[in-house]
Amino acid sequence: MPAPLKQTARRTLLVTSATLASLALTAPVSLAAPTPSPSAPASGSPSASPSASASASASATPPAKMSSLGGVRLGQAGTQVQLAGGAPVLPKDLTARSWIVADAESGEVLAAHNAHWRLPPASTLKMLFADTVLPKFPKATQYKVRTEDLEGVGAGSSMVGIKEGETYSVHDLWLGVFLRSGNDAVHVLSSMNGGVAATVRQMNDHADELQALDTDVVSPDGYDAPGQVSSAYDLTLIARSGLQKQDFREYCSTLTAKFPGATTKNKKGRTVRETFEIQNTNRLLTGDYDITQYQGIAGVKNGNTTNAGATFTGVAEQGGRVLLVTVMNPEKDDHNEVYKETAALFDWGFQAAGKVAPVGELVPPRSAARASAQPGANPGGGGEAGGVGNVSERPVAGAVAKNGSGGVGTAMAIAGGALVLLAGAAFLVNRRWPLPDLVRRRR
Repeated sequence: MPAPLKQTARRTLLVTSATLASLALTAPVSLAAPTPSPSAPASGSPSASPSASASASASATPPAKMSSLGGVRLGQAGTQVQLAGGAPVLPKDLTARSWIVADAESGEVLAAHNAHWRLPPASTLKMLFADTVLPKFPKATQYKVRTEDLEGVGAGSSMVGIKEGETYSVHDLWLGVFLRSGNDAVHVLSSMNGGVAATVRQMNDHADELQALDTDVVSPDGYDAPGQVSSAYDLTLIARSGLQKQDFREYCSTLTAKFPGATTKNKKGRTVRETFEIQNTNRLLTGDYDITQYQGIAGVKNGNTTNAGATFTGVAEQGGRVLLVTVMNPEKDDHNEVYKETAALFDWGFQAAGKVAPVGELVPPRSAARASAQPGANPGGGGEAGGVGNVSERPVAGAVAKNGSGGVGTAMAIAGGALVLLAGAAFLVNRRWPLPDLVRRRR
């Protein structure tokens, strides 16, 4: 059987098994899900692929059956929420095809809308690229870019401005990935990692390890490609994993940085390396003329292509609580709409926390589930979560930096805490990392 078919069959079996187990262990749904209203496809963007017209976003109606990983209600179409007394109602003007609000520490899903709908992810897929590749190369590693490193970068891609024949540090390249969503930086790092094909295989394997089973990677940069999909649920799992890594937190929360330009000679004939400033394209982090910087925001990643529309996963902390919100493809095409809907869901989540019953859980990585099943395992222990690499025991604030080296930021600790379906029994995995001193963003 060809490798792609084997992978598809494996994922189908895994999703089916999780769904059957979830149906057996989860209580009946207490509230009926409303029928979603159809929405028109989002308009294109300069970074889109004009040739990849056939995709999961072709239909504005979610499939009747979706994965139930994390809970039966998460596999149902429409909005899933269970309000208790005093809980605020959800924002009324949400138009995204899919979204999710989750507690990053406990893993509880507070509310969701078509959480497992498999949709094109755009550059939010770079979170999976970073979570897979970032631990492999020290920051200070230097690399001279070859012509072949930039081959295959899609037409109209977002670029940071990497030049052939110039040398860049790995630190520079990751700033290009996170701040400018540079597909050129992704391709250079992929070349260092054994090539695009090898990187795609590793990303798919890592998605399986995270139980992000809605995700199929075709291009490591998120550029539109037939069959490339993820879901709001998966992107939230991926962000949660990435945020356990100190470098990931630093890069995704950096506001601006100096990026290396061309090597030239100055008036005295000395060879010098020019630099130029790059700014993070996450508008909840930087603000814009029609949206303010969100209180407590600390990343994570945005995207926009023709097939995907606007996509965004964000993490924010207020009052000691850390929330993750993912929004995919708002129907409303107002400027910065994906950020406005994300901000509205953050506001709701911080107000509703403790006043709603969770409708599902963010599952932990497979290795964490296996570790929790071992005799003598201590689910409440600190340290690395089930063998996930490059996990800091004491996370440091992802600093908003002027030169990519420090500044004002919001620190957070991402912890496990999900209902794991394993060997026909439910295991509660609650692996916590110590909360660092919090440096809150002040306006």
